[in-house]
Formats: sequence, C-alpha cells, structure tokens
Amino acid sequence: MTDSSYDYDVLIIGSGPGGYVAAIRAAQLGLKTACVESRETLGGTCLNVGCIPSKAMLHASEFFNDAASGMMAKLGVKLGSVELDMDALHAQRLDAVKQLTGGIAFLFKKNKVDWLKGHAKFTGTDTVEVGGTSYRAKNIVIATGSSVTPLPGVAVDNAAQIIVDSTGALELAKVPEHLVVIGGGVIGLELGSVWKRLGAKVTCVEFLDQILPGFDGEVRKESNKIFKKQGIEFKLSTKVTGVAVADGKASVTVEPAAGGTAETITADCVLVSIGRRPNTEGLNLDAAGITPNKRGQIEIDHRFATGVPGIWAIGDVVPGPMLAHKAEDEGIAVAENIAGLTGIVNHDVIPSVVYTWPEIAGVGLTEEAAKERGEIKVGKFPMLANSRAKTNHEPDGFVKVIADAKTDRVLGVWVIASVAGSMIAQAAQAMEFGATSEDIAYTCHAHPTHAEAFKEAAMGVTGKPIHI
Repeated sequence: MTDSSYDYDVLIIGSGPGGYVAAIRAAQLGLKTACVESRETLGGTCLNVGCIPSKAMLHASEFFNDAASGMMAKLGVKLGSVELDMDALHAQRLDAVKQLTGGIAFLFKKNKVDWLKGHAKFTGTDTVEVGGTSYRAKNIVIATGSSVTPLPGVAVDNAAQIIVDSTGALELAKVPEHLVVIGGGVIGLELGSVWKRLGAKVTCVEFLDQILPGFDGEVRKESNKIFKKQGIEFKLSTKVTGVAVADGKASVTVEPAAGGTAETITADCVLVSIGRRPNTEGLNLDAAGITPNKRGQIEIDHRFATGVPGIWAIGDVVPGPMLAHKAEDEGIAVAENIAGLTGIVNHDVIPSVVYTWPEIAGVGLTEEAAKERGEIKVGKFPMLANSRAKTNHEPDGFVKVIADAKTDRVLGVWVIASVAGSMIAQAAQAMEFGATSEDIAYTCHAHPTHAEAFKEAAMGVTGKPIHI
C-alpha cells in the first residue's frame, strides 16, 4: 500500500492512549507508521502524569489509611506505630510509570513504529515538520490530547508546591496541613482524597451546587455524603475570586456563586482542577486548513475524519468525554478506517470511573437524561445488603439500573462501591449487546461477590430484589 512519494502511510501526532494505540494498530494492519512525541517518554498525560501515577498514589494511600485509622486493627491486624515514608510512596509511583512507558517503547519497536521526537507543526495538508525535518504522510492523525484549564488570575507553580495543578499534586514532597481543591470534578476528588487519607485537611470548592458534574444526580448527592463522612469539607455554589501567596502560604478568596460576602481560606497548598482543554496550540492548523470550534476542539465525522481529506483526529482534542479509554477505542477505529476497514466506537457506551474510596462509576444515561427521552423503570440495590461488601466492611454505595419502561432495554447503570470501576465493565458489555434488565437479572452471578448487587438491582427494575 505504501506510496514512495510519502514518507509514511500514517503519521500520528501524540503518543497518549489514543495516539500510541492508533500507531500500533496501524502498524499491525501493515501501514508504514510514525508517531510524533515531544516528551522523553511515551504514553501522554495518562501514563506520565495522569491516570497511572494517580492510581499508584490512591492505592498506597488506601493502605496507609487502613493502617493508621485502625481499620486493619478491627480486622485483627495489629501493626503498632504507622509511619508514612514519602520517598517510598513516590518511588513506587515513578516505578509504575517507568515500567508502563517503557512497555510502549518496546511495543513501538516490536511493531516497527517510528518515534519522531519533538513537536509536530503542519506545513501543509499532508506535511508536518518535526525538529527541523519535514515529513510527508498519506494520513495524519491529530491525537494531541488535552492540558489543564488555567484559572484566570491564578498562577500555577508546581515547583514551589503552593499553587499546583494535577501534575504538581502528585509530587508534593510533604503532606500539606490544609489542601484547598478548586473544582469538585473527578481529578480534584481523586487527588484530594489521596492527601486526605495521608493526613491533610481538605476543603473542596465547587462553583456548581453539587460535585461530579455530568454524573447521575442521586450518585452525586450520595458521593457528597460519603466524602463528607470521610472528613472532606465542601463549599458548593462557591466561586474562587483570587489566590494570593505570601510567606509560603496561600490565601484563597471565595464568595457565593450567586454573589455575596467574600471570605478567605488559608492553605498550605491549592490544587487547581477545573477541567482540561484541547491541545491545538503550536500545531499550525491554519496550514492544514483546519479551524477548531469555539471550545477549541477539532470537529470530526463518525469515521474520525476532519473536513480535510487525509487528516483525522481522536481523543481529548475532539468533542466528547476526555477519557483515556475513549481515546484508545478511537485510536483502534481510526487506524482501521485508514486501512480501509470499518472502525466504529459506540459513544453511547463509554464508562466513567472516579477512583476514590469507594469508587464511583457509570455508563449510559443518567436518570435525569433517560427521563427526558421517555418512560423509564429504575432498580436499585444498596451495597449494605450485599454479602461481600458486608464481609469486607464496605457498606457505602448502591447499584442503580435504568431501563426503558416499554422494551426493558438497559439505558444506564450507576455504581458506588469499592470495586465499581471493575463492576461497570459488565454493565458496558451488557449494554453493547442491547441487554434488558431481565437478561442481567437471570444471569447467574458468583456468590459472594460485589457484582451480585448488579443482579439484584436489575431484578428491582421489573420486580423485587431478594435481599432487601
């Protein structure tokens, strides 16, 4: 297939979960492939400073909290004094990153994907310049991801460790006495919970009237209750009007979102996590004939093709949820489309997970969105009545199944449970196959497992669960 007038069949800009997966899949399909990446390591935000290192910190902080809070002692595991070794905590995080980024470099070699080191800049509709060298490609995939949205007037300085973004919040040298998190979304709650478990006082300031925008309303309320019980303080319907730094401390000025009396919160560290924005700066998109939309995203059709023939885009840089697994699926689909196959992503079935304790997960429609579309039936089952959750002393949360009232087809599933992130895979698979709540209710689930709560919630859609 390779045309000698081109350097590559496919050139991918960015090696995050979308870009590196697209590169490997394209190479597997026999296309001559290159991937441009300016970082020293592959894997993008997700592997280097996002999903992976944050999970390493979350996991370790859960162990520390279980030991320090007396939870393990209640189970008969007595440890004596519990100490936090910050060097070891950070070392295991860095080790996880090193192994996984190295793994992608190995896969690139194995699949003969060329890694072009540097920033890519379009010089035409089929040419990019990387580090002073021009490359011509039959197909170019923009997979440049996203970066932290700045808060106007608040200067992030990760090195100083007082006002940080999500990258800086992973690397704090010591546990802050008081951490203020600006933003009650997924990233703020995950990183806030890490430092709360390690001993910090945590205050979360959210502009909206509830945390976790985009999630099911009932899940948002229940999650808020659980985190409050864990000791995280919330200031909802509150806006930050300024952050000043003096003598190694930050003063955060807040006021009601609707306007009102301002107050000041003093903190050792402030985490700015108000969202992410697409990375298009420096790409010289004009030369490619592409204009981003008002939100800075690159518009595509269902095949991930832009309006310019031969230029494609996937992941955080295009509309849709900014999730690594969405980008991965799009990476496979775009490579298959370029190779002449049919690559499809079902954007109605993209799970979302918050890796707090307990985990929070959802797939499909919220109850609010489902109601707008027509008549629904809802089944719910509390984790408190689940035998495995009870045995493990994990009473918080529930499973909620939303189905179409006429067809019984499952429209959405929402879970709060210690292993919700793994449980949601069953829901996504069921929905991908067009399952009804009855299909799930009559599927035998192993006992005792957290997943039985999913079966019972499905039974609750058309009848009654057994165990409540």
